[in-house]
Amino acid sequence: MNSELSFPAPAHWIDGRPVPADGPTIDVINPASDAVIAAVPAGTAADVDRAVAAATAAFPGWAATAPAERAAIIQRVSDGLRARNEQLALTITAEMGAPITLSRTAQAGLPPVVTAATAGLAADFPWTEQIGTSLIVREPVGVVGAITPWNFPLQQLVTKVVPAMLAGNTVVLKPAELAPLSARIFAEVAAEAGLPAGVFNVVQGTGPVVGEAIASHRGIDLVSFTGSTATGKRISVLGAQTVKRVALELGGKSASVILRDADVPAAVAASLDSAWVNSGQVCGAYSRLLVPAELRDRVVELALAAAAEYSVGDPMREGTRLGPVASQAQRQRVVSYLERGIAEGATLVTGGPGPVEGLPGGAYVRPTIFADVDPDSTIAQEEIFGPVLAIISYTDDDHAVAIANGTIYGLSGAVFGEDAHAMRIARRMRTGQVWVNGGRMNVLAPFGGYKQSGNGREMGRFGLEEFLETKAIQL
Repeated sequence: MNSELSFPAPAHWIDGRPVPADGPTIDVINPASDAVIAAVPAGTAADVDRAVAAATAAFPGWAATAPAERAAIIQRVSDGLRARNEQLALTITAEMGAPITLSRTAQAGLPPVVTAATAGLAADFPWTEQIGTSLIVREPVGVVGAITPWNFPLQQLVTKVVPAMLAGNTVVLKPAELAPLSARIFAEVAAEAGLPAGVFNVVQGTGPVVGEAIASHRGIDLVSFTGSTATGKRISVLGAQTVKRVALELGGKSASVILRDADVPAAVAASLDSAWVNSGQVCGAYSRLLVPAELRDRVVELALAAAAEYSVGDPMREGTRLGPVASQAQRQRVVSYLERGIAEGATLVTGGPGPVEGLPGGAYVRPTIFADVDPDSTIAQEEIFGPVLAIISYTDDDHAVAIANGTIYGLSGAVFGEDAHAMRIARRMRTGQVWVNGGRMNVLAPFGGYKQSGNGREMGRFGLEEFLETKAIQL
């Protein structure tokens, strides 16, 4: 563990201050070393009650605060996150294993950019507008429950909490117990930025206890959840008991389609990078690579050559491309899928279920490529959430589109080919995002899925609208 890191005593963050644990705690384990690095409280439904009470008390004053003033505080939060980049990067690498270079640029580097972009929406957003004889007023929903995952712990926090607060809501957050530490830093930054006490609260703990208490709480008006599709379904059921709004960003099994007129080497490199970045623990990862049958051998050769550039090792070491997955349980899950892929007849190109050479400890997984994958097989249909790429051959455009759309998911995807051709395919893909020829990320564009990848949208104006009610005042 890096000597520069230290963590506070286990505590929630309620009503603007740390609330120490008064019961059992949950160990936070560094997946690179299996060492315990910190602990957080094992929160209870009573802790959620206290946080909701604080958020409820803070709501009238925060909702009445002018959007421009709320935006100014949020901009200061962005500045504070940027100032703590190295602390955040080291913390996230320690708690969930992302390589330190990725943590600096994406895990800790992207959240202040998204936060500032969200703050910038306030000036031009139509908080009120006239339609005929009606005044349309957009108002905060109330108290928001946010439940975030471990793969991008700070970024997922920011995409929920920041637009919710800009909209005038107060928030109760449950971060993932595997990666809970950056939430405390965010709370400190927000307090330093002048956020009133009670607007942002953190209750640490597990999904079955704290998550379910948030989803079913009568005092929470909207739940925003990112995580597995199975858990999202459970949250929908719990939320329905009080008819609260539920926004879900769930699993994915995204396809990257290489067309016959594509720049094939560039397409393969980009697709592999998406499949393996963050050790494959990305909901929108291009985990399926669809290639024309006659290009199968060339694509496999290119993918194998590109794979040699991905070093696996200590995530705190500069230059490491792939660290461990987030936990030993996640490692076992990924390995079981690798074994299933072999048993179902896919061709193992590289990697596989064995140990990573030179890394006897830690939650390390061999980055893996399969070829000749049946589109209906387990590894082509289920979200693995590990560094695994499945290469699938297709015959023509219609076949490629059918395979791309042939899962329960619809979160993301990519197409590589001549621009007009690629656009035609992109429009046919039933997914919330499609990247054409490596298009650039836009933090103001909506992010979310079709089908069992969820509902609602995050990021930009669309993400802000998720946290607003619409009132018509008839004149």
